[in-house]
Amino acid sequence: MPYINLKLVGKLNKEQKEMIAKEFSDTLLKVAKKPKESLYLVIDEVAGENWAKGDKFFG
Repeated sequence: MPYINLKLVGKLNKEQKEMIAKEFSDTLLKVAKKPKESLYLVIDEVAGENWAKGDKFFG
């Protein structure tokens, strides 16, 4: 069972999330021969004020 946890700064709309799920599941089917139904995908949308690179926050 493939499990993907995607973390990103900001918000996605429903259509964007559906496209991401489709692309991940298509890739796993094509490359790893894993059926689409086996994919678990969690998208964590993180506010910029909670995400930093070095000492610089994105928010």
